[in-house]
Amino acid sequence: MTPRRRLAVITGASRGLGKSLVEEFSDAGWAVVAVTRTPTTWAGRQHVTAVTQDVRHQPSDELLSTIGGRSVDVLINNAAQGAQYAELGDIATEGVLNAVDVNVAGPLRLVQAILPNLLATPDPVIINVTSRLGSMAAQARGDYAELSTSYAYKISKAAQNMLTISLAHDLAGRVRCWAVHPGKLATDMGQSDASKDPRVAARELRELVYSGDSTSPRFVSLGAADLAW
Repeated sequence: MTPRRRLAVITGASRGLGKSLVEEFSDAGWAVVAVTRTPTTWAGRQHVTAVTQDVRHQPSDELLSTIGGRSVDVLINNAAQGAQYAELGDIATEGVLNAVDVNVAGPLRLVQAILPNLLATPDPVIINVTSRLGSMAAQARGDYAELSTSYAYKISKAAQNMLTISLAHDLAGRVRCWAVHPGKLATDMGQSDASKDPRVAARELRELVYSGDSTSPRFVSLGAADLAW
């Protein structure tokens, strides 16, 4: 009997880290459902299926039918939204709410929709791609005070971390739940001090999945020591 091909569902897959994750996992022999907000093609990648889905909406029939009854080994909630830095009086509350919708409610929608698929595999993992900037402990210490980071991004990433903790407690013993800071990535959303190639982070994240670490919840910083919540 042919062994089952492991399945990863990855959001925000059209560019940056998300694109690198699709390539990394598919190169390693996984089947991948690549979720993007705008149509994307994956020519030459036989086991990658593209699905257009805005994570601000309930998972579509297309997405659910693409996954079907298959077991999902890893859900990587990578789609992210921030906002431009602004002085306090100029912060648009709509931008904060939009970031929370994408970064917090989006992952929750996906988990709710495919939880049966996750529970159908022996060792499932939910990975919420977060940021060091969502660490309440580090922010309270003023560790990143020199960075011009928007309220929307900091608030939503801190909330995403709490979502990870909440999921880990709710799904204890059934699904491992990790918040993963990929490093200071040189992408469109990267900070001014960012230099890490997203392909390196994608490899590190796949190796983390392969590690079989049972800690849940966990706030991982790829290539470095775990972060304080």
